[in-house]
This record gives sequence, structure tokens and C-alpha cells, in this order.
Amino acid sequence: MIRWLILVVFLLFIDFYAFQSLKIISKNKIILILYWIISIGILANFILKLTSFNGSKGFTHGIMLAIGLLILSVIPKITAIIILFSEDVFRMIKTSISFFSPTTTTHFPARREFVAKIALGLAAIPFASIIYGMAKGKYNFKVIKHTLFFDDLPDAFDGFNITHISDIHSGSFDDENKIDYAINLINEQASDVILFTGDIVNNMADEMNPWIDHFKKLNAPFGKFSVLGNHDYGEYVRWKTVQEKESNFQAIKEIHPKIGFNLLLNDSVYLEKENQKIAIIGVENWGTRFKKAGDLEKASQKIKKEDFKILLSHDPSHWNAEVKNNDNNYQLTLSGHTHGMQFGIEIPGFKWSPVQYVYKQWAGIYKEFNRYINVNRGFGFLAFPGRVGIWPEITVITLKKK
Repeated sequence: MIRWLILVVFLLFIDFYAFQSLKIISKNKIILILYWIISIGILANFILKLTSFNGSKGFTHGIMLAIGLLILSVIPKITAIIILFSEDVFRMIKTSISFFSPTTTTHFPARREFVAKIALGLAAIPFASIIYGMAKGKYNFKVIKHTLFFDDLPDAFDGFNITHISDIHSGSFDDENKIDYAINLINEQASDVILFTGDIVNNMADEMNPWIDHFKKLNAPFGKFSVLGNHDYGEYVRWKTVQEKESNFQAIKEIHPKIGFNLLLNDSVYLEKENQKIAIIGVENWGTRFKKAGDLEKASQKIKKEDFKILLSHDPSHWNAEVKNNDNNYQLTLSGHTHGMQFGIEIPGFKWSPVQYVYKQWAGIYKEFNRYINVNRGFGFLAFPGRVGIWPEITVITLKKK
């Protein structure tokens, strides 16, 4: 109750502070009353959804919508508050100077109307962005292509194409046509192999049931391989029994062969071409903040140090902790997990998201010690029902002999 009270007081403070800007610009009582009706209604809906959440189903569409509406309400107001607060600081400094100056009348100057207009104008930018992100951005699929060069790539695999997808989160989907479009877009890349790095559901195996026939359409001549992500273990659901949790986990593992993927559970396979081969290694989830079921040593038992290796590991923190310095030389690691936080800015020459303060490798290609990791921004979405600036990603990686 104390935590809820602190949250409500904080959010109401934001509402009140932002209201000062609106009150200066508009004297229309209906608009001012509607501001409070909408703001309190969104907050009440959020509290109602979250307090009634018993953990048995994970994130439902209703809960995600409540989260989305709260973000839509709060983020633009915070943007306005930054401007208003900056002016308040200026006003306080000016008043302090006036107080100590014998030639100046001491008063607290009123907030200027043009500052309030600037605050509301800037607040309109994140407001419109979040609206777009919830309506369109979550299905704004982008194909991102990389060409990576390796000294030790077998000659037969020079030009070999990989499609990498991650974080499907099928329990969040609400548009069949958009998913079909994305599946076709993946197939249009005509890659040699498709690799999926975990989180096929939010929590429950049955979330994938409506989408199995769609994902079965994915095809690649060298096959489709996958691993598990942290959400695939049912860790974020309140289960009645241990057996119920285990049954759900087993059902999630069985989804992968149903859609034609070879699920690698701390295991490896070879892809062969013209009597040469590369290794695909798949570990279960291993993260510094989340479940550690992965066993890199076990997954690599069948391979040799000199083999060219592609490692599938859901959480990119694994790369920093165990992979990039490993003597076994994992040339390329594919991960996901971060979603790029589904919010950020990516323009030529500049890339930013709040998630970068948690994960050093959070989106795209990184290279250290002549080894690469690609962190896919995710196919689906979770919690916030949208994406702003960080779009759903289909990665195509071309392997080239240096």
C-alpha cells in the first residue's frame, strides 16, 4: 500500500505540474475539467488492472493497454515539466536577486505564456510518437543487413546468409495480417538458414497456438534453429503447482518442432556444404540478471576449437561474461532480449535508448577481440504495446571470407 501511495502521489504531482501550463494557455473550463477526468481515469485504470493482476496469466492485452495509456499520459507531461521547471528555476533566481537589490521591487514574476506554449508544443512530440508507436510502430518491421568478414570462415560458406530473429512474444500479437506480412518478409530474404534466439511466448505455451500455422511457413534450405529465452521458462507466472509450471515449459519446448525449428538445449549441430562445415551452438538462457540455465561447455562438447562457430544465446550479457574471452573462439554470437527497450532514437550517426545503461551491447553489431555479437531488437513487443524509434527487426547477416 505504501508503494502504491507513493506512486499515486508522484503521478498526481506530475499531473498538477503539467496542468499549470495548460491553465495559462486555456481558460476553457471544459478543457481543464477533461484534463483531470482523462488523467485520473488513466491512472485509475492502471491501478485497477495491476492490483487485480494475480500473476496467473502474465501480461494480458488489457494490462499492456493500461501500461501504454499511462506512458502516453505521463511521458509528454514530464517533457513539459522539464521546460516549466527550468523556467521556475530562472524565476527563483530572478526573485532572489530582486530581494537583495535595493533598486529592484521584490516580486515573483508570473509564468510567461510563451514558455507554457513551448512546453506544450514539445510535449506534443512524444505524445504523437507514442500514439504512432502503439498504433503502427509495433509492426513497423525493418530488415537490417550486415556483412561480416572472417579469416577462418570455410571457403564453401563465403557468402552464406543468415536470417536472425528474436523475441517473438506471441502472446502480445493482435494483428494477423501484420504477422503474415512479417513472415513473408523473412522468407523474401531467401537466407540459407534461419536462427531464432528465444522468447517465443510471454509466459504461457497456449499464447502461440493461434500463430503456429503462420510461423510454419518460414523456410530455409539449411534449416531453422532456435534456443530458449528467459520468458520461455514460466518464471513470471504464479503457478498453482510445480507440475503445472513444468507442463507449460514442456509445451513451450514442443512448439519449436511444430513450427519446424530444431530447438538446441545446450547442444550443437553442424551445417555442411561442399564437404566443409560450420557449427551452430545453442545454449539455454544465461543472463546476469535472469535465469541461468545455459551451459556453454556442455553445448560445445561435440565441436572442435578450430571449427567456425555461431552461438545462439538469448541474453547479450552472456557474451560479456563467458563468451567473448573464451578460448574456444566463438566467432559470431546472436542474441536478443533487450528489445532496444522498444523506445529510443536511431538516426545515422546516433543511437540511444535507456536500455544502454543496463546492457553494454543492446542493439546491432558489436566487435571485440575479433569476435562479433549481433543483438536483435526483437520481432515482437512486451508490456508496452508499441515501439517508438526502435522498430521490430529482421536481421540478415552475410558471412564473408576475409
